[in-house]
Amino acid sequence: MTHFKARVLVSLRPSVLDPAGEAAKAAANRLGVEGVKQLRIGKCIELELEASDELEARSRLEFLADRLLANPVIEDWTLEILSGSSI
Repeated sequence: MTHFKARVLVSLRPSVLDPAGEAAKAAANRLGVEGVKQLRIGKCIELELEASDELEARSRLEFLADRLLANPVIEDWTLEILSGSSI
């Protein structure tokens, strides 16, 4: 088995309003940080799993991202496989 480390980045779809991002943008302005034109907040999930190869790991991670980690109605996600090492 190979041990894989991966990261799933989840973000709101562009058409979905982001009140938390707007609040953070306004706070940045109040702190004196000028020029922030857009700020959207998402989430980053780091995982480690064992799989026989990268194809199997990717398949399982995509399933998790699509069914558990992101809401497909309002969120998009991307998958990064960071490393794979034999155990």
